[in-house]
Amino acid sequence: MVSSRGVRHDSMRARNLAVVLATIHRSGPHTRAALAESTGLTKTTVSSLVADLLEAGVVTESGAVRGGERGRPGVAVSLSGHRVAALGLEINIDYLAACVVDVTRDVRLRRVRPADNRNSDPARILAELRDLVKEVTAEAEAGGLRVIGAALAVPGTVEGGVLRSAPHLGWRDVRVEDLVDLPFVVDNEANLAALGELWFGSREPDFLYVSGEIGIGAGLVVGGMVFRGTFGLAGELGHVVVVPDGPTCRCGGRGCLEVYAGQDALLGDAASVGELVVRLEAGDVRAREACERAGHALGVALTSAVHLLDPGRIVLGGVYAPLFRWLEGPVSEGMRARLGQMRGTPPALVVSGTGGDAAVLGAAGSIIQKILAEPAQMLGL
Repeated sequence: MVSSRGVRHDSMRARNLAVVLATIHRSGPHTRAALAESTGLTKTTVSSLVADLLEAGVVTESGAVRGGERGRPGVAVSLSGHRVAALGLEINIDYLAACVVDVTRDVRLRRVRPADNRNSDPARILAELRDLVKEVTAEAEAGGLRVIGAALAVPGTVEGGVLRSAPHLGWRDVRVEDLVDLPFVVDNEANLAALGELWFGSREPDFLYVSGEIGIGAGLVVGGMVFRGTFGLAGELGHVVVVPDGPTCRCGGRGCLEVYAGQDALLGDAASVGELVVRLEAGDVRAREACERAGHALGVALTSAVHLLDPGRIVLGGVYAPLFRWLEGPVSEGMRARLGQMRGTPPALVVSGTGGDAAVLGAAGSIIQKILAEPAQMLGL
């Protein structure tokens, strides 16, 4: 039987491990003496915690630096990307993706399998994803990495490990939480894409991320955290009405942004975004008109978002990233014309630094974040 004193000791040790690892992550290499000074822990405690973190493979010791006190230099303790990693996964309308990211947030593996997942059989797609997981995990382990956990980005609403609704996949109430024998989470792709932009892209702490795909999602990052709303449904920008009497949307409404600025509306008869870019560069009139229409509609929707949320920066990602130079003008002009006297200038409009990889990177990054915040639990220390 474990005593209450033992439980308190384990809890305190877990907190101290997190404090030490967070300090190394936030401020860079430290000697053990400097860690003791920064954290307020005793040198003996810090030495014991660092030894545990070294054994787990999340930190390494190398070089000699001043330790914050007089005397000879100490050995620097820093994050290590050599042994511990996380797995990011994504189910998209057009592909399945996986990536392995180490603790220092370096991308070690990236795999994409093109597919047409519209109105698909969930069992078949999840089986294909499991095969991809096995392939990527085996390759990571062959390279000396221990995959600690996994996260999955999906194009729909998620509740308690259940994908409640993904209209473009044609899925409802699909349980997707048993894909891997690891700590596992599933989340909306726009939320994870926003976190991918935060951790791997612009690294700005406050912005509105707009994910342009078949559907259109948004993630609001405030102070380095994603705002999710009461039921986790915040960010459904694609279903903001831009034309009240417009065509019917998949959601059942009419005139939604998605109808005018989603991937299907942009592509027209182009087979891919790459082909559309080629046409745009060649001056194709229909392709340019499609971007003008999409940019105008997006500007209308974002005007409402700016009035409601007051973001200082808007990041366009997903398929909007390679099309940014043709969308930027219509979107900015649309916002500028509608914001009027309420705001002197529109928010800065910028292209994503992660492109189409934002969601799968955010998925992996969410597990890395959990390792850094809860090393005792995630690493079994």
